Amino acid sequence: MTPRDVGRARFYEAERLVHHMFDRAGSNRTVQLAGTELTLPVEARFASVDSVRDHVARVLQLPGVRARFDRANRPVIVRERRGHRSAHYQYGSGGDPEIAIPSSSDGRWALRELVVLHEIAHHLDDPGGPAHGRTFAITLIDLVELVLGPEAGLVYRVVLSDSDVL
Repeated sequence: MTPRDVGRARFYEAERLVHHMFDRAGSNRTVQLAGTELTLPVEARFASVDSVRDHVARVLQLPGVRARFDRANRPVIVRERRGHRSAHYQYGSGGDPEIAIPSSSDGRWALRELVVLHEIAHHLDDPGGPAHGRTFAITLIDLVELVLGPEAGLVYRVVLSDSDVL
């Protein structure tokens, strides 16, 4: 049985802060964090679930991701999700892992790289812990660092730490 995900709300609140920082970075992409000025990378935005599917496959093929995460060798199905309130990761009916992304006009918020990396992190994380627990947070930080760079990873590390997620 999977442990209860007691830190889920706290995790999502912290992650909303990270998303807000990326949204408000402006054209020069700089933000102030913990007394340091950082230049954030440009975050990919996707036009469709097909483009998310391609991105997920490319991320799982990155040499650094494959070296860091054993589960990167296992493919994941990316499908469109009905509704617009959430994206999610789960084992599908055939036992294959899947990421479901809303793509309706109300669900376009999910067609962004930070959301997709969050779902990939579920795929890469140890399935025995809480879905949004400490090991998941570390997996997400490591993945963000490998894909978007150390500045983006630092933003996650500081915000999640300050929010008592880590």
